[in-house]
Amino acid sequence: MDFQDQYRRKRASAADAVRQVRNGDMIIVPTGVGEPPALLEALSEQRRDFRNVKVAQILAMRKYAYIDPETVAHVRHVALFFGGATRAGGQEGWIDFLPNYFSEIPAQIERGQIPADVVFSMASPMDAHGYFALSLGADYTMAAVAKARAVVLEVNPNVPFAHGACHVHVSQVAALVESEAPVLEVGLPKIGPVQQAIGKYVAERIDDGSTLQIGYGGIPDAVVMQLTAKRDLGIHTEMIGDGILTLVESGAVTNRRKSHLPGKSIATFALGSSKLYRFMDRNPALEMHPVNFTNDPALAGLNDNLVAINATMQIDLLGQCGSESLGHAPYSGTGGQSDFVRAANRSRGGKAFIVLPSTAKGDTISRIVPSLSPGTHVSTSKNDIDYVVTEHGVAQLRGKSAKQRARELIAIAHPAFRAELEEQAGRLRLL
Repeated sequence: MDFQDQYRRKRASAADAVRQVRNGDMIIVPTGVGEPPALLEALSEQRRDFRNVKVAQILAMRKYAYIDPETVAHVRHVALFFGGATRAGGQEGWIDFLPNYFSEIPAQIERGQIPADVVFSMASPMDAHGYFALSLGADYTMAAVAKARAVVLEVNPNVPFAHGACHVHVSQVAALVESEAPVLEVGLPKIGPVQQAIGKYVAERIDDGSTLQIGYGGIPDAVVMQLTAKRDLGIHTEMIGDGILTLVESGAVTNRRKSHLPGKSIATFALGSSKLYRFMDRNPALEMHPVNFTNDPALAGLNDNLVAINATMQIDLLGQCGSESLGHAPYSGTGGQSDFVRAANRSRGGKAFIVLPSTAKGDTISRIVPSLSPGTHVSTSKNDIDYVVTEHGVAQLRGKSAKQRARELIAIAHPAFRAELEEQAGRLRLL
């Protein structure tokens, strides 16, 4: 049977395709815009027909009807990372949370620690050799494809066919659903004067020829916008977005001086505009790989002069970063922050930047605190922290004593809070 015959035989409606799911199954869905809307809408419509089905995903983009506290006995969401669609349910306790390092999710799937019975994913059209590309989210999904009983793809001509280890053959697929809806677009975050000031401090410390990992958020993107005059930058990151595309178009990114995988931008998921998705299509200068390849600190750290830029919400005077919760209440997740901080620390000439505004709630609360708020989930540890940047300056902590760290961090706190922080540091015997 040729590939087109296999394709036609496996083509189904979304309503029929979700019947590949059995009671008790775990469905693995890719990060962000790799989620297949037609399949998840069909699952939502039929959710009361199932019992004890779970849907595991990093960063759900849409609040589908199955994300419903009244029907969790039928279908329940399991967050690997919270976003706007799932945060309230996580804080209320009816959405499960599965702590993880992004880089290690594939190994957890391979070992059976995270079940992977079914995969639902967006995919590009099939090529002449019978392959689809899971370009929008290779992440942990490729590991799930290898383990799953049933792989169900939503094939969409707006999904790019990217290079890299992100391909699934038609022979591996149980059902195919066709859709033509535009891929969800995610704009660049709002950048204000605080973000611009932080971005300037970081950009000044990035040399020509560096390889970049850029997290999502206003501050990382503020850094990107100030790098367009740099030369021969490289990309080895988890997320490719429109900020990186801006650097490519400006000529700042060439990947020529990368010591690991020269000539190639490397990422594991995409989040951006239709322009970005078109850029990804059959682009030989870009490869999409599973997250255990992109985020493994030992592999990413093979890039000399790796610069990691990630955001946090709170940091204490030892350098512990609370990047994913507000006290006990979950807000996001660890994602790849810890992976790339460790990778930059391993890299020859590497630098890891943790960025944050110095205050919150209209300058009434300091984000630099003596101790993290009770219950805060620590994302980057005191042993891994390197550079911390606010709009008031840069603190370099790695290799510094506890007392030196306290002084450095107080110096970049908002001036209105420095005296109070010094007093509290004294009580903690940090000064």
